[in-house]
Amino acid sequence: MLMELTATTMLLPMIWLSPPKQLWKWALTYSLLIALASLTWLKFPMETGWTFISTFMATDPLSTPLLILTCWLLPLMILASQNHMSLEPLNRQRTYISLLVSLQIFLIMAFGATEMIMFYIMFEATLIPTLIIITRWGNQTERLSAGIYFLFYTLAGSLPLLVALLLLQNSTGSLSFLTAQFFQPLNIQSSANKIWWVGCVLAFLVKMPLYGAHLWLPKAHVEAPVAGSMILAAVLLKLGGYGLMRIIIILDPLTSQLSYPFIVLALWGVVMTGSICLRQTDLKSLIAYSSVSHMGLVAAGILIQTPWGFTGALILMIAHGLTSSALFCLANTNYERIHSRTMILARGLQMVLPLMATWWFLSTLANLALPPLPNLMGELMIITSLFNWSYWTLLLTGIGTLITASYSLHMFLTTQRGPVTLALMSVEPTHSREHLILVMHLLPLILLLMKPELIWGWA
Repeated sequence: MLMELTATTMLLPMIWLSPPKQLWKWALTYSLLIALASLTWLKFPMETGWTFISTFMATDPLSTPLLILTCWLLPLMILASQNHMSLEPLNRQRTYISLLVSLQIFLIMAFGATEMIMFYIMFEATLIPTLIIITRWGNQTERLSAGIYFLFYTLAGSLPLLVALLLLQNSTGSLSFLTAQFFQPLNIQSSANKIWWVGCVLAFLVKMPLYGAHLWLPKAHVEAPVAGSMILAAVLLKLGGYGLMRIIIILDPLTSQLSYPFIVLALWGVVMTGSICLRQTDLKSLIAYSSVSHMGLVAAGILIQTPWGFTGALILMIAHGLTSSALFCLANTNYERIHSRTMILARGLQMVLPLMATWWFLSTLANLALPPLPNLMGELMIITSLFNWSYWTLLLTGIGTLITASYSLHMFLTTQRGPVTLALMSVEPTHSREHLILVMHLLPLILLLMKPELIWGWA
């Protein structure tokens, strides 16, 4: 792990010292080497628990898949951004890649942290590069409003967490994830403890985001450039799920008493955001709302605290990270050709760009959880554990699954099928670069079918 962290840090001087013509080639090659080196984390036996590099940094079966996803995404973001960033002045290109690299550094330290305060600092630090990427390189004037929404929702949610962690430090004398399961159980009767529980959980639920605290997400996605949307959907939302899985161990037995409204909100959000997707005309907005729907399932799976729920949540987080990132790349290829995110303007693209339509089809099927992809594996495990907890959850999850299939097919049919419009007659052909990005998104999804225990976590 130290090797990947050091190598990622050394990317920064390389970006600023490389010759202008070699900047994108060198950044891509170096980041791809880091991504391939990160795959070595998978060869460690997964049953042994923690693998240490120091007392403050370690990996275990829960953080390893997320760390590899983080490293895998950097070369893909560099590839996806190259076309629209190459027209910018050189210093801005260097700044842009540096921000993406700094995000990876913060995320590696967040997923590798064994101290809660270190995790909290890195959790907050990811805000700064993301905010700069959205507000500086966003597509429209609304980007400032989107940045403010993103900043204040996340900050308002996470400040109570800092107070809660300091209180925990006072009462237990330790904030280490390693000793977390040995902390004394909390007093269920005390109302102060109940407020403390909400403070601990709220930051992660806003980050995921839970339905009701989700308004920042569609705004941020719609205004962000392609790399901002990719990292936000693939990894930054997963920080919320990862943090919740880590801290939920300490919150027993309060969680079983207080989690009902949050589970209800999460499942209601699956149905509501799915219904919103059916009415969307904006392609990026539709993909953003579908992320809220999938992360609602993840939140419900974690909050019921069963091994199957945890496993399903982790599998769905990894699968959704790859799928939604691929969908944002596809939305960007459309945007670069027709200069609009309105879905109906892209209709008939299948006739003009048939290979790109194949990637659209595969990504859409992954989004609606086609068997035997990991998306279905994660969703089924969560739905089964929820059904075992309460029969009534089947009503909401069942409707949610049907709506997910409906809006995914609606998205594919609207953008790809139908008569070809005149605007598409002079569309430029696709590039090998774009096909490579999509292969690198979808290939890991298919390969995970061969060895799904790599992303099972603790189960």
